[in-house]
Amino acid sequence: MAHHKSAKKRIRRNGRRYEINHARKSRIRTFVKNVEAGIAKGDKDGAREALKMAEPELQRGARKGVIHRNTAARKISRLFHRINAMS
Repeated sequence: MAHHKSAKKRIRRNGRRYEINHARKSRIRTFVKNVEAGIAKGDKDGAREALKMAEPELQRGARKGVIHRNTAARKISRLFHRINAMS
C-alpha cells in the first residue's frame, strides 16, 4: 500500500488511465474486426468502407500512446494489402 501522497495520487491516476486506454484499445479491435469480417465475406466495398472508419481509430490510438505508432502503421498497411488483393 502506498504511503506517500504522490504515490496514492499515482494509483488513482493509473486506474483512470487504465479505463480510458482499455476502452480505446477495445474500440480499435472492434473496428479492425469489422474490416476483417468484410474481407472474410468477400465484400471489397464494405471492407474498404470499414477500413475508412478503422484507420483514424488506429492512428488516434497511436497518437494517444495506447499502441505503438509502427504497430498502427503495420496493421493499416496489412489491411490495405488484403483488401487490394481481393479480386
